Amino acid sequence: MYKKNIKIKLKRTLTPVFVSLGVLVIWEFIVSITNYPEYLLPRPIVIFSALIANFNSLLYHTGITLFEAMVGFVIANILAFFIAVIFTHSKTIEAGFHPFVIALQTTPIIAMAPLLVLWFGSDIGSKIAAAALVSFFPTIVNGVKGLETIDEEALDLFKSFSATRRQIFAKLRLPNSLPFFFQALKTSAALSVIGAIVGEFVGANRGIGYIILTSTYHMETVKMFTAIIMSAVAGMLFFGIVSIIEKKIVFWQKF
Repeated sequence: MYKKNIKIKLKRTLTPVFVSLGVLVIWEFIVSITNYPEYLLPRPIVIFSALIANFNSLLYHTGITLFEAMVGFVIANILAFFIAVIFTHSKTIEAGFHPFVIALQTTPIIAMAPLLVLWFGSDIGSKIAAAALVSFFPTIVNGVKGLETIDEEALDLFKSFSATRRQIFAKLRLPNSLPFFFQALKTSAALSVIGAIVGEFVGANRGIGYIILTSTYHMETVKMFTAIIMSAVAGMLFFGIVSIIEKKIVFWQKF
């Protein structure tokens, strides 16, 4: 059984690696034989050479973007958690404010970004706000669903023992909602990086979004690809951190 689990884990790990390598080989081969212009689609070997050559600079800018994303993520999800609790205990408040939550989420962040710069300035504050805005919605939706999706028999049992609202929340609703919350947190983790990058598009002099924007203006496609790769790595890293925390806290859940 143990060997079988090891094989399954190895298969899950190695399959995406081999698929990725296959895509890169095909990409390299097609671009090489067609002599495609580098400014349109550079070869993977050229991109990775530039990535290694400029790694320290890219790492610095990625660190700034990831910091903005993490701060925005934390602020948004703390706020979303408390609002989800309020919505769960008051349907009147939920009915009144839920349309505003939907409207906020359906407004494209790129449309909101100039307004965020106006409110929070062109420094780090507007990027954190952009990351927070896109991170907010998944947690509040999943949070409300998790807090409300409880076994009626378990709830009746708690009530039969005269459990208070606080006790029902702490011992029944909250543990039951944790898998829902963590599913939302993993989505928010990836979205927060996107939000920070979009915020950097509008006004910044550092960060991955700034690198992508300036390389677009100067037609530096190779540089743009290296920045995109670093942004993807940042998103996957953040997603991975949240997944590890989930396994430690929601230990009864099968992954």
